[in-house]
Amino acid sequence: MSPLLADVLQVSVLIVALALVHRPLGDYMAAVFSSEKHLRVEKWIYRSVGVDPNTGMRWPAYLRGVLAFSVVSVLFLYLLMRVQDKLPLSLGFEPISPDQAFNTAVSFTSNTNWQSYSGESAMGHITQTGGLAVQNFVSAAVGIAVAVALIRGFARSRTGELGNFWADLVRGVVRVLVPVSVVAAVLLVAAGAIQNFAGIHEVTTVTGQAQSISPGAVASQEAIKNLGTNGGGYFNANSSHPFENPNGFSNLLTVFLLLLIPFSLPRTFGRMAGSVRQGYAIVGAMAAIWFAGVVLATWIEYAHPGTASQIAGGAMEGKEQRFGEGSSSLFAVSTTMTSTGSVNSFHDSYSGLSGGILLLGMMLGEIAPGGVGSGLYGMLVMAVVAVFIAGLMVGRTPEYLGKKIGTREIKLAACYILVTPALVLIGTALAMATGNGESSMTNAGAHGFSEVLYAYTSASNNNGSAFAGFGADTPYHNTALGLCMAVGRFLPMVFVLALAGSLAEQRPVPVTAGTLRTEKPLFTGLLVGTIMIITGLTFFPALALGPLAEGLAA
Repeated sequence: MSPLLADVLQVSVLIVALALVHRPLGDYMAAVFSSEKHLRVEKWIYRSVGVDPNTGMRWPAYLRGVLAFSVVSVLFLYLLMRVQDKLPLSLGFEPISPDQAFNTAVSFTSNTNWQSYSGESAMGHITQTGGLAVQNFVSAAVGIAVAVALIRGFARSRTGELGNFWADLVRGVVRVLVPVSVVAAVLLVAAGAIQNFAGIHEVTTVTGQAQSISPGAVASQEAIKNLGTNGGGYFNANSSHPFENPNGFSNLLTVFLLLLIPFSLPRTFGRMAGSVRQGYAIVGAMAAIWFAGVVLATWIEYAHPGTASQIAGGAMEGKEQRFGEGSSSLFAVSTTMTSTGSVNSFHDSYSGLSGGILLLGMMLGEIAPGGVGSGLYGMLVMAVVAVFIAGLMVGRTPEYLGKKIGTREIKLAACYILVTPALVLIGTALAMATGNGESSMTNAGAHGFSEVLYAYTSASNNNGSAFAGFGADTPYHNTALGLCMAVGRFLPMVFVLALAGSLAEQRPVPVTAGTLRTEKPLFTGLLVGTIMIITGLTFFPALALGPLAEGLAA
């Protein structure tokens, strides 16, 4: 079988698998977040933290819960890394430096999982499992909770209550993330991923050199880091390491986990909003952008010019022979479009144009399908903008799901959209102007600029992947990227929850002959066009200086 045919079959299997789980998982999550009953273990958690899960929250209270929980998470994780040498199973590692501990604590709490360190040579077992892996669960659950709050804003009328943050957080972990992660971890162990708490092994290589090999609870962390679209890795090589990603089956399973919840949440939205067709319109827009990215990136990598690439059958630099062009491109596009920092190949080695596709996937706001929760609420904000634009075209007050999109709503949506571009462009500009960007670049010229642009795009969009040539472990970048991650995660949530509260307070507007049918393919096309135009106008100049200049020069 030719590699190209194998790649086509792989993508086909993935699409069929996602289609099969879209409805049952989406319906299940809708039932989870609509239920008024609490499981026994959930009641114990509520009592232990002293909260009443039945108390309705308006958006300011819901936001305070999100921010308070996240601040405590940052402080706990920071402290854990600073004292890890005094903890059991530390493997003899020293405490993490203050600036790197701050960067990592913010990174994992914000669902970014940006890593400026090598996990196998810096983190003990307690730090990895009791700190980083725990944050993989709860940070993903925070994203789901905010998305559910926005859905309730569309579904509810004449009330400012968006549910209870603590109930949504706990249910997301207990009923959704933990059960699926357990199954995924078992499958990964069966595929060959390791899972233990052993000490460091000293081995002799075939060349007679000594090498230290770190074990760990890898399969369990691999499962939730991908399911929760967190990213990061137990090892510096990430998902290209055979302990994390042993073979083709585990690789495809990993990509499936990346896309599982983001592609199922639109069904949850449709069920909770009272119209499953609305969910199909949203998932259609997500799928169209994702599929186009996969096709283009794979084609460019196969067709990359150069004698070495032609002999190898494609641009194989920085890629695993186990996965080849197709699996590497599929993974790269999926991870950059889902706010996941997992990588099974080095994005720094991709050709200029395909590297630009990976950058664009993040610059879109990672909404195709985006991170767990964050992809859905980002897409719904873009849907609000698309409806507003359509209303301007016909001179009619725009409406979406029976709610008027007025001045307040469009201002909140605009503020949401402007946060990430401001962080990316200002952060990149400051790094280059102060010399900190150039000093961390491995390459000169357009590719070196792309390394810096990619780093600040990844941090501000809470992705966590990187161009490997960028040296991020400096006090400046640890601090600057940490601030980008924190602001890029939580400031947009302020606007999303404020938008949800505004929508929930409205009276429903009856459907008339002039109402835009937002469940039709026409609206899906309008939504995709709105996303591409807004993103293109914002980021095209920066892309022209980096990946486009590099690609055209090749």
